[in-house]
Amino acid sequence: MNITQTALSLNVPDVQASAAFAMAHFGFEEAMSAEGFVSLQHPGSAPNVIFLETGLATFRPQEIAGSAGQGTLLVFVVDDIDGEFARISGAGARVVTPPETEPWGERYCQFADPNGLVWQLVQWVS
Repeated sequence: MNITQTALSLNVPDVQASAAFAMAHFGFEEAMSAEGFVSLQHPGSAPNVIFLETGLATFRPQEIAGSAGQGTLLVFVVDDIDGEFARISGAGARVVTPPETEPWGERYCQFADPNGLVWQLVQWVS
């Protein structure tokens, strides 16, 4: 198998709100959009992120067409977590968890977008 691209697709009530959050704070760019749909790409190595409006008639399989959110973390490894935390929180993003370091060397922080999706940054420290 030759995988050429990776994308994460999430159902949210307000597609534009999550897309705007990702573009403003995480550097994503709109690749394409239509009614109830936005596909974002990142100039770095992050996977594409797709937001689909909850209840979109074309979503398959229909039995799992509810909103994403509970238990979902979008996690990105960065080089300067403290600098990114200062930048993103300073721009008004809702902080879920300020930077803290786990005993195994994972330093992380978390933000919530307007739909409640949790965006987590990680930096591995020694």
